[in-house]
Amino acid sequence: MVSQILKSNYLLFLFVLCNVATQAQILTAEDSLNAGLQRQFSNTYISGYGEALYTADLQTDVSTADLRRNVLFIGHRFNDKIQFFSEMELEHAAVSSEGENRIGGELAMEQLFLKFNLNKNNYITTGLFIPRIGIINENHLPTTFNGNNRHQVEHQVIPSTWRELGIGLYSNVQKIPGLNLSIALMNGINSAGFESGSGIRDGRSGGSQANASNLAITGAALYYFKNWRMQISAYYGGSAGITKREADSLQLSYGSFGTPVALGEVNLQYLSQGFTFKTLATAVNIPDAATINRAYASNTPELMAGCYAEVAYNLFHHSEKLKSKSLTIFSRYEWLDLNVEIADNGIINDAFKKTYIIAGFNYAPIRGIALKLDYTHRFTGEPNPILLQNPFPQTIPYFTSNGFINLGMAYSF
Repeated sequence: MVSQILKSNYLLFLFVLCNVATQAQILTAEDSLNAGLQRQFSNTYISGYGEALYTADLQTDVSTADLRRNVLFIGHRFNDKIQFFSEMELEHAAVSSEGENRIGGELAMEQLFLKFNLNKNNYITTGLFIPRIGIINENHLPTTFNGNNRHQVEHQVIPSTWRELGIGLYSNVQKIPGLNLSIALMNGINSAGFESGSGIRDGRSGGSQANASNLAITGAALYYFKNWRMQISAYYGGSAGITKREADSLQLSYGSFGTPVALGEVNLQYLSQGFTFKTLATAVNIPDAATINRAYASNTPELMAGCYAEVAYNLFHHSEKLKSKSLTIFSRYEWLDLNVEIADNGIINDAFKKTYIIAGFNYAPIRGIALKLDYTHRFTGEPNPILLQNPFPQTIPYFTSNGFINLGMAYSF
């Protein structure tokens, strides 16, 4: 069923535009440390990124402004073999709510790990790190993607940024130039956090008191060839996330990979002469969704899927005078369905079948600064009235077609 859905949407991909992630470039002090470039005066590196956003909802005529995130990176080079990486993220400008008109944010570690260089082609990471899944997960600096919002498929289906505690091995295959392989063993996720409409996103631990009785394994093959970047990745892990006694009482499958979750993803990127193209497809399978629903009444789906494509062009690409700047026009198409297949005890909700069309401009006066303007149009199916807890007029009306104007700034250093 997923293959039919992806095939039907693939033709739409051919008409949409994209921008390649600039992962291979040295953009920040963190990149310098990761690349093994030594500073002249200090082995300690400070870096960071952040973004602010203004959004106008054209249907409800409501606008919001948000300091979405500010991230501080501190890293240290102990020697040529061992480096330390950490990122502390503050979301929405405040840690806790104060008063009726204040909305609390979150202060959390986004990464904290040690990197051990085995040789020039292989290294190990251990701690809280981001596995190589999708594009945005590893390349989430707001100055490296087009538009004010991260790709919806890599937010709602792939829960970026996704980090867990574990150990990972990364390797450059010397016999095949451009081929990079990675494999990681991490703690699993917790199905008690799964929810209809947000998938597995709230099942992540983020390094906070994770139940490591459940484990997960993830791997990726990344290949660079001329102007192309190609990747395939997969994840398989347990999600009971509780003690064996609790799992038995809820009739959840226990063990290292009990109550499993499987995710697969493939993406392709192209960059040449100021033109960029990017496309990604992914699916998440939760075979024990019926058992999870019986335990937590969460309406967890058995299958979710999504895909997108984007094209972009830098209008300043051919100008020698403006080569330090960029003005990128882009367009992106995204499709996702958060209940492609549901369990026998699940309830389908067509509001979770979504299409996004995004177009806009990114202006970079210098490297590390981005000023962004985009228009996003979202189409969905009708919400299932059975799932409405407070019917109209107690709740605001739902619009299956809605437009948003987004204006923002982003930085990284």
